[in-house]
Amino acid sequence: MNDEVLPKRGSWTGRYDFLLSLLGYSVGLGNVWRFPYLCYSNGGGAFLIPFTVMLVIAGLPLMFMELSLAQYVGLGPATLFKRLAPLSEGIGYGMILVSGMVMLYYNVIIAWTVFYMVVSFETPLPWRGCQHEWATSNCFSYEEEDDCLATNGSYYKASCLSMEQYRSLNATVRTPRKPPAEEFFKNYFLQLSSGIEETGMINQRLAICLLAAWVIVFLCLSRGVKSSGKVVYFTALFPYVVLAALFIRGLTLPGAYDGIMYYVRPDWDKLRSAQIWGDAAVQIFFALSPAWGGLLTLASYNRFDNNCYRDAIVVAISNILTSFFAGFVIFAIIGFLAHELDTGVDSVIDQGAGLAFVVFPELVGKLQMPRLWSVLFFFMLLTLGLDSQFTLMETVVTAVLDRFPALRQRKIAVVAGVSIVGYLGGLIFVTNAGMYWFQLFDKYAANWSVLLIAIAECVLIGWIYGAERFICNIEEMLGKRSKWFRRFWVTVWKYITPAMLLVTYNHPHGTPNGIHKLCCLVF
Repeated sequence: MNDEVLPKRGSWTGRYDFLLSLLGYSVGLGNVWRFPYLCYSNGGGAFLIPFTVMLVIAGLPLMFMELSLAQYVGLGPATLFKRLAPLSEGIGYGMILVSGMVMLYYNVIIAWTVFYMVVSFETPLPWRGCQHEWATSNCFSYEEEDDCLATNGSYYKASCLSMEQYRSLNATVRTPRKPPAEEFFKNYFLQLSSGIEETGMINQRLAICLLAAWVIVFLCLSRGVKSSGKVVYFTALFPYVVLAALFIRGLTLPGAYDGIMYYVRPDWDKLRSAQIWGDAAVQIFFALSPAWGGLLTLASYNRFDNNCYRDAIVVAISNILTSFFAGFVIFAIIGFLAHELDTGVDSVIDQGAGLAFVVFPELVGKLQMPRLWSVLFFFMLLTLGLDSQFTLMETVVTAVLDRFPALRQRKIAVVAGVSIVGYLGGLIFVTNAGMYWFQLFDKYAANWSVLLIAIAECVLIGWIYGAERFICNIEEMLGKRSKWFRRFWVTVWKYITPAMLLVTYNHPHGTPNGIHKLCCLVF
């Protein structure tokens, strides 16, 4: 790895800038709504076992590999792999392409949080109650039912009927109950069309919020890692404060115990399913974010002697503990909502964005000082999203600057250009069919593609460049290491991690036959 003479790159200015940026990048929205949903659909606490196994044999080794590699070379993914082996240049561009696609729709979530945070100042909260034009006959509000019963009426299909009217309808069939927050999210906020083929019009208020989200990202990254490194001191730590407050409040709610027991009581039979192991492997890439290019980008600004091994272990442990803790917070609240809607815990939770933008708004509407809780929660989502978006954006910007070093003196113009392109590319997600496009990108943009990139990365480092040679490079940065250290990481990078990734990638639908056979032998 010979050095080239390049114009000066930026660097981290504070001792903990890199560590907090890395923590903020790894701990994001996936910890709040993706991880709990996977626990829900894969046997509750049983999912914690394959998730931990995958973190140890796949997530942590890939993170340590990427941090060490980028720190040693001091370049981002666009030029790093060309320096390592000219034929491997496509791996870096594949990472940049993945980060670029995720960057487009990830900022849409930030736009959603901007909207919800703004409307949280209204009195009452706009999603309270069913007496709105956007509410359907399935909308159900406990507050309105109590008011109706107080007047000796009967609450049916979001309306308060007299007993005579109720009997004349012969309303013996119970209609499906949907909380007002869900109706608000789909019918008013998204104005969702019937399908992806019905694009419809651009939602103007969402387009404005998306513009605001890109302006925030641009301002935070305009000075590169010198500015984003300071912002993460707040954005990386604030979510823990809100999660702790919500957890304490959630424990006092009726039904919270049932939700938590659903979370911690494992369904051991699920461990024999291939799906749970495949989901755990994919979730590792959403948790620690290897093979996206972001880890390489962040580490490329490190000092040569920074202890990236320590950083990788700290972030990996922090990430898994945050996921576990977020599961307790969310399942306590889900248990409360199940109690309120008089239904089972397994029928309350929704995956993806629905969990954050339906379940939590419904919760805060029932708490004391609902506007304060709503603002705090959506501000927490904003900080979680910004941390990850900073690195996704920085990955693309760094790729441009490393490919064209002369542009480093015009960093602000490059960031502005990428932001404009990102905004225009994200407009498809704020149409009436935007949610369908969002789910399409979320499922395929950075799912199995990152597994393939990670496999190629392991082959490159472990076999082509040489794991033994790479360990020597690490010792140049971190000092002499023990024989155990050398043998362990050489074995992991050359055999264990690529083998696990291969059997995971073996099946295109997330049910890898290799993992199925393996876990059946073990369990």
